[in-house]
Amino acid sequence: MIVAVTGASGAVYGIKALELLGTAEGVETHLVMSPSARTTLSEETDYSPEHLEAMADVTHRWRDIGATIASGSFRTAGMIIAPCSIKTLSAVASCHTADLIARAADVTLKERRPLVLMVRETPFHHGHLRLMSQVTEMGGIVFPPVPGFYHRPTTIDDLVTQSTARALDLLRLGPSFAAPWGGPQAS
Repeated sequence: MIVAVTGASGAVYGIKALELLGTAEGVETHLVMSPSARTTLSEETDYSPEHLEAMADVTHRWRDIGATIASGSFRTAGMIIAPCSIKTLSAVASCHTADLIARAADVTLKERRPLVLMVRETPFHHGHLRLMSQVTEMGGIVFPPVPGFYHRPTTIDDLVTQSTARALDLLRLGPSFAAPWGGPQAS
């Protein structure tokens, strides 16, 4: 499973994706971080880029477009970009594969594997929405981390976990990471 982290606010979604995937049996994680992600990670969390890299099974450099994950012959279960900046969304939508994140996303789409983009920058203007529509038409899944409240979150971590778990569930890796809706509570 490829996990990409970009410079959009919400580095915690990438952290949580790696934490949850670390609990999944038989899932090998491949991490790519953009240069901006490294900065955002340090600004928003107590994690260093090295700490995040240690959470992954394999790490790849952002400019290494010759990495294994840049080839369709390297089989993966899919890819999640958490968080996904508008810059990365734009690169994916336009097939502009100048870095490994965009290249791996392009390969994921061309091989018809699941690609989930946790687009984080809001509000959206019409150009952003067009890009999301283009990625959706190409087979990608746009998943802005808009929290649900049916699980009665009490902490920020509850919100982050539920959003990230729901996004990961779209990759169909096995048992659900997210707590399911249990129906209305009886009074």
